[in-house]
Amino acid sequence: MIVVEDLHKHFGGFHAVDGASLTIETGSITALIGPNGAGKTTLFNVIAGVLPPTSGRVVMDGEDITGLPPHVLFSKGLLRTFQIAHEFHSMTCRENLMMVPPGQTGETLWNTWFGRKRIADEERALRAKADEVLEFLTVEHLADHPAGQISGGQKKLLELGRTMMVDAKIVFLDEVGAGVNRTLLNTIGDAIIRLNRERGYTFCVIEHDMDFIGRLCDPVIVMAEGHVLAKGTIDEIKANEAVIEAYLGTGLKNKDKLEGAGA
Repeated sequence: MIVVEDLHKHFGGFHAVDGASLTIETGSITALIGPNGAGKTTLFNVIAGVLPPTSGRVVMDGEDITGLPPHVLFSKGLLRTFQIAHEFHSMTCRENLMMVPPGQTGETLWNTWFGRKRIADEERALRAKADEVLEFLTVEHLADHPAGQISGGQKKLLELGRTMMVDAKIVFLDEVGAGVNRTLLNTIGDAIIRLNRERGYTFCVIEHDMDFIGRLCDPVIVMAEGHVLAKGTIDEIKANEAVIEAYLGTGLKNKDKLEGAGA
């Protein structure tokens, strides 16, 4: 689905992404891990149109999408979440979801005057879909809660719910487990697996928790110093000495520590 070819992103003399090439297969839950400063989030930002590349190419389903802005990629089904959840604080969780679909009838002044019935019908349908999403994520009890007052883990679930309000093809999740307790992280993992298996979502996940990665992701791609270092199953990655050196700099004798290392 996504092919990244020799991608570079430079900030002055600093090469945050330095010739990265990788493939994210349709229908996969792919992990992207690596030491802090490896270039993972910068790579996400370039793929998702937040940052323009210095050079290189990004292809989605055979179409060159290099440098396209986020709103155009959104319309093509490429979505991303962020390390820190972004929500409309004073709006309810349901309203946050209802805001997502673009081109709603009530967005134009003309329709607010002459298309009131159509607006009402559309809002009823959006409300029903939002409630379905909240139920899918097992947080229907939060429907009428202000989104700014729910926990960090619940906000991550709400962000995942936003991707369900449109026809997402691939979702890039940036540290979905950051600051989330184990119970909620398991709930998020369950939702990702269900979306992958039941609705055909493709995911690419940056995450620190290796147990979470091991449960969800195959393959695992490792970045270091801006380029791809290795790709394989979680067991192959844990046994890869080059990966262990990149994380710990101590060789295979400490390879068991990789399970607790930051990604």
